[in-house]
Amino acid sequence: MKRILLLGASGSIGQQTLDVISSNSEHFELVAFSVGEKVDTVATIIRLHPSVKYICIKHREYIDILQKQNPDIIFFSGDEGLLKIVKKAPYDLVVNALVGFSGFPPTIAALKKKATICLANKESLVVGGEIVNRLLKKGYGKIYPIDSEHVALAKCLSQAKKDQVKKLILTASGGAFRTYRLEQLSDVKAEDALKHPTWQMGAKITIDSATMMNKGFEIIEAHYLFGYGLEDIEVLMHDESHVHSLVKLEDDSFLADISHPDMRLPITYALFEGQTKFECARIKSLKQLDNYHFHDFDAAKYPCVALAKEALKMGGTALAVLNAANEVAVYAFLENRIPFLSIAKIIAKELNYVKVKRQTIRNVITSDRLTRLHLRKVIGN
Repeated sequence: MKRILLLGASGSIGQQTLDVISSNSEHFELVAFSVGEKVDTVATIIRLHPSVKYICIKHREYIDILQKQNPDIIFFSGDEGLLKIVKKAPYDLVVNALVGFSGFPPTIAALKKKATICLANKESLVVGGEIVNRLLKKGYGKIYPIDSEHVALAKCLSQAKKDQVKKLILTASGGAFRTYRLEQLSDVKAEDALKHPTWQMGAKITIDSATMMNKGFEIIEAHYLFGYGLEDIEVLMHDESHVHSLVKLEDDSFLADISHPDMRLPITYALFEGQTKFECARIKSLKQLDNYHFHDFDAAKYPCVALAKEALKMGGTALAVLNAANEVAVYAFLENRIPFLSIAKIIAKELNYVKVKRQTIRNVITSDRLTRLHLRKVIGN
């Protein structure tokens, strides 16, 4: 029986993780979780998972009420509370399903505790991939990705020798605007961008899918997770989201992970630390997958992918600036304060002015904070 700390239990990935834990109750028990602002979900989670002893919420003022209702549970609050629950709760696995930069410090804290992390928080590797890999190389913890694309790559790479691998191919749905022409994107609204064709996700990641910054982030993640360079990682558009990623081999054949778009599958793979049964399809050509539709990636329509690649080339704190600029711009778009096409323009300007520093925890946090402060002034004006 493995004890689980779930960060971000009230979000889309968090809720599906709870489903997986419940479906595999002989293997896992939930002992601690965080829910941010959604304190109304606490009672339900406790009822379904009575083994919980530690909870973190965002706002301190709700703790007294929750504590009276649940005297046997220890409560924490805020970003500091996330670090405390990571450091104090007894667990075997951490599922980091937090959204945004707030997931980075808990990842580092968990690794320093030599924990095994099932990672759905993209930003941990985007802003701190160099730091994470330094810790992993020193024997601090393990990471299993939850993203369907990276789980697919992990599966496929396990079926081939390194010298057989030619390319890693991340598939992409193209988000809500995949059928739009570039000139049509100038007037789109947030409610349009939130209509993802295949996945049900939170608002921020759905906008990242529409700009395809999420695919830029996934390129960065793949680089740090699997050790391949930018020249070895490609993006391929795929309408149905059934082929989650591919590995192209030296003989130009492919290994592919194919399944219905259900995040419970990669979550299960991660929780079982890659020990579930799976089968990768071996195909000589994509033409064999004639039930599916593939298209070339349009770099002009999705400039955020190039910006992510540029930040990775710059390295260091440029990646924290990339992420912070994207987060501020995405939420400004969701609040109808900037047009859709300004998201990429804002990020590009921030990267043009960045002074890259070595990737340390202090430098990453400082770069994140300064970028947000600057952009709040710019967008506010």
